[in-house]
Amino acid sequence: MDLRFTAEETAFRDEMRDFFRQHIPAEIRTKMQSGRHVGRADWIASQQILNTHHLAVPHWPVEYGGRGWSPIKLYIYNEVMLSENVPSPLPFGVHMVGPVIIAFGTEQQKARFLPRIANIDDWWCQGFSEPGAGSDLANLKTKAVRDGDCWVINGQKTWTTLAQWADWIFVLARTNPEARKPQEGISFILVDMKTPGVTVRPIQLIDGESEVNEVFFDDVRVPLENLVGTENRGWDCAKYLLGNERSNIARIGTTKSRLRRIRQLARAVPAGDGALWDDAAFRQKVVAVEIELKALEMTQLRVVAAERDHGNKPNPASSILKIKGSELQQATTELALQMAGPFALAYHDAEHEIAEGTNDLPDGFDWADTAAPEYFNFRKVTIYGGSNEIQRNIIAKMVLGF
Repeated sequence: MDLRFTAEETAFRDEMRDFFRQHIPAEIRTKMQSGRHVGRADWIASQQILNTHHLAVPHWPVEYGGRGWSPIKLYIYNEVMLSENVPSPLPFGVHMVGPVIIAFGTEQQKARFLPRIANIDDWWCQGFSEPGAGSDLANLKTKAVRDGDCWVINGQKTWTTLAQWADWIFVLARTNPEARKPQEGISFILVDMKTPGVTVRPIQLIDGESEVNEVFFDDVRVPLENLVGTENRGWDCAKYLLGNERSNIARIGTTKSRLRRIRQLARAVPAGDGALWDDAAFRQKVVAVEIELKALEMTQLRVVAAERDHGNKPNPASSILKIKGSELQQATTELALQMAGPFALAYHDAEHEIAEGTNDLPDGFDWADTAAPEYFNFRKVTIYGGSNEIQRNIIAKMVLGF
């Protein structure tokens, strides 16, 4: 299997890099690189620029706005985007519910939702996890009962990322409580967040942000036409969606960008008689992560090449990408925290001013106050999308045949 880029693919990589640098505002890319707060308006502005140039959903079929690119070109596009610190198109729409609607939805659903997803006219969130049903998602308790021309939904979702900004949520709900297996009797339903009975409660995290939420459904009436796919077969939609999510969690381009920044910053961090980068032990840590990242990149390219050769089918190797990719993202936050040292104790308030009573940052350390919040926030990446423990079970069964 030849994993080298062709001359055409190399030129495409350079074209994408130039495009992102020229068209995505530097202010937004700088926020992404430094771990600063990227607001709703920033995400929307970035994705709408991409959509104007037909680059928001290149992986979708051509008839729905895709570009018809090869898997290798899609890989290059995604990795260069992340490496250049461009906010990815909103994953809950572009990589999750959008492909599910394309694969399982009606023509009316496709016409109604897909253009708005591509242009982020609607902000979507994911209604899967519940208290007591996270990694064991099939144990979910949220119910949807038919009543005339509506589903009536009751239940609770939790850890719902950015639900406070969302216009719509895609929900897994139990529609047949008598099903023989817990994975059966579940349906995939689209819910307008403005529907009476939907309540969002933010959860404050250890980094001080409220990125995730609880979402409550109290007699929420949803049109029957908002069911995606077949009633009681929503688990098929969920498996299809989670395969896409796990592949995207690898985020090799993001880790590359972080490592470049760590190399740059370490040369300016005082340590002993020189800089931290002069410390051989620290350099070894950085290089060890870079070597593992290169191995992961080769693994992902092999998966992509297999898709090119055998068709774009769900691949259990996505679990391998998810495990290692998430671990390497955490490793970069650990390196940044080590660089920041005691200056990581400084923190910002909502207006990004140094909070009263904390230590002031010395010149050149304006990046240090994000090190601790990012470190704590990135503890989640080995959990969401299916915890890494669950992914190891999938690998044992689907890849190793145990």
